Amino acid sequence: MKHQVFSEELVASVVKELHVADLENATIGDVLLVASRLEELTGIPFIRMDQGSPGLPANRIGIEAEKAALDRGVGSQYPAAAGVPELKKEASRFVKAFVDIDVSPRACIPTTGSVAASFGAFVACTQCQPGKDKVLFIDPGFPIQKSQLRIIGAPWEQFDIYNFRGEALREKLESYLSKGDIAAIIYSNPNNPAWICLEESELAIIGELATKYDVIVLEDMAYFCMDFRRDLSKPYQPPFPPTVAKYTDNYILMLSSSKIFSYAGQRMAVACVSDKLFDREFPALAERYCDAGVFGQTFIASILYMITSGCTASTQYAYAEMMRASVDGELDFSADMKEYARRAERMKKIFTDNGFHIVYDYDVTRPVGDGFFFTVGYGNMSGGQLLKELLYYGVSSISLGTTGSEQNGVRACTSRMREELYPVMQERMKAFHEDHPID
Repeated sequence: MKHQVFSEELVASVVKELHVADLENATIGDVLLVASRLEELTGIPFIRMDQGSPGLPANRIGIEAEKAALDRGVGSQYPAAAGVPELKKEASRFVKAFVDIDVSPRACIPTTGSVAASFGAFVACTQCQPGKDKVLFIDPGFPIQKSQLRIIGAPWEQFDIYNFRGEALREKLESYLSKGDIAAIIYSNPNNPAWICLEESELAIIGELATKYDVIVLEDMAYFCMDFRRDLSKPYQPPFPPTVAKYTDNYILMLSSSKIFSYAGQRMAVACVSDKLFDREFPALAERYCDAGVFGQTFIASILYMITSGCTASTQYAYAEMMRASVDGELDFSADMKEYARRAERMKKIFTDNGFHIVYDYDVTRPVGDGFFFTVGYGNMSGGQLLKELLYYGVSSISLGTTGSEQNGVRACTSRMREELYPVMQERMKAFHEDHPID
């Protein structure tokens, strides 16, 4: 007799009710809906590992700064498309203090979350040069970014980095870049969903090839300074988070407030464009947008503004103040986020004690750290099968297959884990292991 929390019949009925076409290949949104509906129908809590939404309170410094901005009356005026000067200045200081990179304030552009930053960057990058219209994904990655390319009709290439770490990355990248049609490369570091971190040698390879083949690198730093294996929290002091910006001038860094300041609800990020790229002129952009074709200005005025018409003014002041406090040593944003690492360590142990294994378990030189995400597999189950089976035991996740990974397993997020759920999780995974013996 199986020890399932939810019967297969009940799950099937909810899947049908919610018009989920294929549970094994379900999107994050689909899994979220199914788990929420099962909780609603039964009153039984899920172990929610699906959506990567912050699980910590929003930063008070940002809240107070935003309230003060509203009290000053900023809500009555449209913000400038390029962003408020205070945020542009503080973003430039923040990048210097924590990444050791010089980007001028004018090239630090507020966006409504990194989702808007990548969307606008995809538009700009794939239109810069005739014949270069593809984006290359170093996967696994964020599925929404491929959906953005579907909207704009841009093609892409992708590969799973699992077997191409270290020097092996060079040949793999050149096999795509040498064709001459790649406009941009995108990845997240630390990685969503695998939590692997590209190391200095790998970023040097990416930067060198980006320059050689004139490709723009989009570096998603959503989980900024969340590689807790080293202390990256001291402004102006090494070690600094590794970045491709050390190795090429063809880059856009995307820095979101969602995780580092738990400010997700306010949708705020900055896209930091290298100054050389910001000032570069592209005749194809000039012809399309009837402007000067200068990358930075076209990106701001002719593309990003058309998507969101600027960013919420009060939230820009909030982000500016959180960045200022961090640079000035008044706020240690990294200290709060270490809670995710503590959760990951405990959750991983429950899984591995019950027959699971960590899928992406190693960087080039070190075991993968603990943080916001991790990946687990079970025997030879495919990611879709494991996602489906875990649902019966009250655990929601997403299949690695939906992230561009070629490995069997699921992504687990630590953000919604609560203290009282650890014994529940242990009980359910013990039952799962008993019901699924591994040969």
